[in-house]
Amino acid sequence: MADTQQVDPKAERRAARLARRIGSFSKAHGGAEGQVAYLGERGARIVLVGEDGTWGDIVAPTYAIAEQAVEKSGITVHEAFDGEFAAKVRTGPYEWTRMAGLQLGGPSNG
Repeated sequence: MADTQQVDPKAERRAARLARRIGSFSKAHGGAEGQVAYLGERGARIVLVGEDGTWGDIVAPTYAIAEQAVEKSGITVHEAFDGEFAAKVRTGPYEWTRMAGLQLGGPSNG
């Protein structure tokens, strides 16, 4: 018997749409790398880091769709967000005040 796999057209369209968004991010930032993180029932988070240090993320409805999207986009995917990959992220004043500024007496962004 032939190995038959059910293809969900809706999932394929979602993966293709996410892949286009990933491609746009990559093009805008001189290339990109990513990491897929499981979020439970919520789906999966695709963290993107551009070659210029800009970062962003996209949430996919399932881990499988996230994996399809990064595969279709052609970016390098890392198993974990650590080491050299994490060191590529460049943060600005906004991120620092959001991460710790409120606790350390920095300006609020609200």
